[in-house]
Amino acid sequence: MVEWRPSASLDTLKQGAAIRQAIRCWMATQNVLEVCTPALSHAGATDPHVLSISSSDNRFLHTSPEFAMKRLLCAYQTDIYQVANVFRAGESGRFHNTQFTLLEWYRLRMDHRALMDDVTTLLTSLWQSFNLAWPGIDIRQYGAEVHTRLGVWPEQTTVKLIAQYFADNGCDFPVTLTDDVDAALDLFMDEFVLVEFATQRFTFLTDYPVSQAALARIGKDDEGRDVAQRFELYYGRVELANGYHELTDPYVQRQRFAADRRKRDKLNVTPIPTDERLLSALEAGLPDCAGVALGLERLQMVLGQYEHIQQVLSFDDARS
Repeated sequence: MVEWRPSASLDTLKQGAAIRQAIRCWMATQNVLEVCTPALSHAGATDPHVLSISSSDNRFLHTSPEFAMKRLLCAYQTDIYQVANVFRAGESGRFHNTQFTLLEWYRLRMDHRALMDDVTTLLTSLWQSFNLAWPGIDIRQYGAEVHTRLGVWPEQTTVKLIAQYFADNGCDFPVTLTDDVDAALDLFMDEFVLVEFATQRFTFLTDYPVSQAALARIGKDDEGRDVAQRFELYYGRVELANGYHELTDPYVQRQRFAADRRKRDKLNVTPIPTDERLLSALEAGLPDCAGVALGLERLQMVLGQYEHIQQVLSFDDARS
């Protein structure tokens, strides 16, 4: 017989509903407007490591509501948020499901550091609403973590140097990463940095290499180095959120989209049309703002101490 029952218990579904309600209440106190944007688009995320699902009419299920929400920001220039079902191909596992829920919000006149405070305030409020002890948050800098271990900053490192560090620490390094420094750095961070994050606390990792700016602005760190003004939020080693001091320059954004397309070609990943509507909106003017996307299923896993994402989904990939 085909399994038809939900993967989450009724109590877990009620907890998820309470989390969303608490978030909406907090957003209301902050005068952040809830919006809803289309899940289907004629363009999609160009990031070669984020795989979109296409429809029969050559549109794409969104991997994030980011592009459409930025168009709203350009038009109306007000703080906004959205609780959105999003879709990413090839993602299934303990912390992954093809369809999941993102809480995404944008704050005017904030940079990435102010937005980190905003995220902390929301999470603190959420923990209080469930009468849970606040675990606390640490802050670490991507570049400093690399420099401490390799003796060079991320922009100075090479795949050879990273591979040697793996060898010196008795770890295998994949030969497939021979010419991709950013991929090698990501693996380095996973193997040697994230493992040191406090297991029962949140951690912000910030000041990323310029080469990993994605949709973030470039600024200066405490050492005066160029860095991407972005952060990721973790609980233990589990990534929960990704935030940017948003890039507003349409010319630079077009260049980054083109670079993504070249990398997709190199990796033989399906090409994605450039979102010309977003670029036109940026030309009209995106206000100074910061934005963050937070995975709600993973957040509930942390809050409720669940081991697998299927425990917090009504129907996971196997039951959908």
